[in-house]
Amino acid sequence: METGMTPAEIETLFDRGDAGYVFARWGRPLAPVVFGVQEQTLGVIKGAFEAIVALAGHNMAEVDPELGSNVMVFFLRDWDELLAVPDLAHMLGDLPDLVARLNGGDASQYRTFRFDDGGAIRAAFVFLRMRGALAEMAAEDLALSQAVQVMLLWSDQAFAEVSPLAVAHGQTILRPEIAGVIRAAYDPVMPAAARDASHALRLSARLAAGEGAQ
Repeated sequence: METGMTPAEIETLFDRGDAGYVFARWGRPLAPVVFGVQEQTLGVIKGAFEAIVALAGHNMAEVDPELGSNVMVFFLRDWDELLAVPDLAHMLGDLPDLVARLNGGDASQYRTFRFDDGGAIRAAFVFLRMRGALAEMAAEDLALSQAVQVMLLWSDQAFAEVSPLAVAHGQTILRPEIAGVIRAAYDPVMPAAARDASHALRLSARLAAGEGAQ
């Protein structure tokens, strides 16, 4: 199956407008925790993270030695619920302003990241307001989509028009070209962070090398 992407196509996945090209991957194992779901859903979400982390050739951990949990996923019915979460304002800063912006924009999801001194991802916060289309998604599909979007610092427009998922033979799968980018991004020869678009050329080359090895 052809999974290659041109450097220009890859560049758009990490182009943050005025900020230019901004790439980052995790520099430590992922230690996720999930709030606001039933027990049976926890296994689905954990399984999705395990699958994407394995795809990347990266690692998961029960506990992050510095932060305890470094991926926090919150399922909500209303953004105002965030105001009642203990210590969240300490982690996110001006929480009332954030909640006001999310309500004003009628947002369905929000992600924010923290980085180490080298620019690699050290923590991620994911907030999902379970209404509309998001609430109608199958749990497996929603979990897989969120795991993909946490694995790299994608552009905020990377999946605005085309989902990272696709349907093949009646089953939802990760789009092969996106899977290829994740694998290439976690190749040990690649940097954990990059701010130059020439990085997209290197990713494209790793993709081509991976296809040639299949």
